[in-house]
Amino acid sequence: MVDPALRSADRPQAPALGRGGRLAAASVTFAFWITMAGTTAPTPLYPVYGEDFGFTPFTVTVVFAVYALGVVLGLLVLGRLSDQIGRRPVLVLSTLLSAAAALVFLCAQNLGVVLVGRVLSGFSAALVTGAATAALTEVLGPGRRIRPATLALFANMGGLACGTLLAGILADTAPAPLRTPWAVMLALAVVGLIGVALTPESSAHRSGFTLRLQPLHVPGEIRSDFLRSAMAAGAGFAVLGVLTAVTGLFMDTVVHETSHSLTGLVVFTAFACTALGQLLVRFLRPAAALPAACLGLVLAAALIATAMATRTLAPLVVGAAVNGLATGVSIGHGLGSITTRSAPEHRGASVSTFFAILYTLLALPAIGVGVLIRESSLRPAGEIFSAVVAALALAVLLSLVRTRRDART
Repeated sequence: MVDPALRSADRPQAPALGRGGRLAAASVTFAFWITMAGTTAPTPLYPVYGEDFGFTPFTVTVVFAVYALGVVLGLLVLGRLSDQIGRRPVLVLSTLLSAAAALVFLCAQNLGVVLVGRVLSGFSAALVTGAATAALTEVLGPGRRIRPATLALFANMGGLACGTLLAGILADTAPAPLRTPWAVMLALAVVGLIGVALTPESSAHRSGFTLRLQPLHVPGEIRSDFLRSAMAAGAGFAVLGVLTAVTGLFMDTVVHETSHSLTGLVVFTAFACTALGQLLVRFLRPAAALPAACLGLVLAAALIATAMATRTLAPLVVGAAVNGLATGVSIGHGLGSITTRSAPEHRGASVSTFFAILYTLLALPAIGVGVLIRESSLRPAGEIFSAVVAALALAVLLSLVRTRRDART
């Protein structure tokens, strides 16, 4: 038997990362984190916007959906921009847009200005995701103790989680709840902008700028698995979208809790568990990952419906956590299938298509819930939405069972 120490010593080790490489990785990670944090910062502030700007619940869901649709449009039109002009210019642009969005929110006095801020946030998220992930891969290289994909995951989901929690805490503890969070976000975005502006370009190959729509591509060789993963993850994203849009309203009108920090905590839990779920999928058998995720989505929907019916916070927090885990497993399973089983020449388009589906399902159900709230109220709207999510997850699960039964016969 070979000594584990010798076996480890025989493994090829990545060359030591110099001080410049460490600073570059830290700068890119921070810019990625603060850009994503800015996209969820409005969540605990929506009740305050409702009071000061006269937002209705339907308006809040539209404001949120504008961001998600901006991400989809950005992915389809500008998803390849960092391959064309380089990582550094796109990182500078995305962080600049994030800072601009924070400045717009800081000065906002009406709905129109808020919508402009959300559009800027959507484009910043679309630009930073691919550019930062690629830059971390190129700066760190293979063989590191911390994988570039893991660092990108925590910058992405960690930013989404921390943005809403930080804004909620600042809204509760600092003066001017609609100004102070954005002043802090703006300052952090400027720090991120300076960091990536000083970071060397990591890409050696650039194809040159061309503006055209990124064609959608569903890989034929894994079509069924791709669509099932996208539908399951999309159902989870729909819940994340609705939680992000209306948790503040639930806290204010259903459980009569005015703490913005608690609103931020619910959404923080959902996104943090989504990151954890993407790591958890590595320990699940591929055949078990998607069924487990579907069962988790059904359980999460039941918990959220229970929170609505009983007017209690605890089932909502647990439901947010379970939904996050199930969503993360679905995303991890889908991306794993794309990166290992689809044709290499179409992987970029397949990943863009996967996330375009997810962000579309992040936006549209939130608008639907807004319409239901306007026609009835939050509680029945939440219960109907939970039932639809559970039905979609059960449909994916039944499709998996039927396919495997057919394969055995």
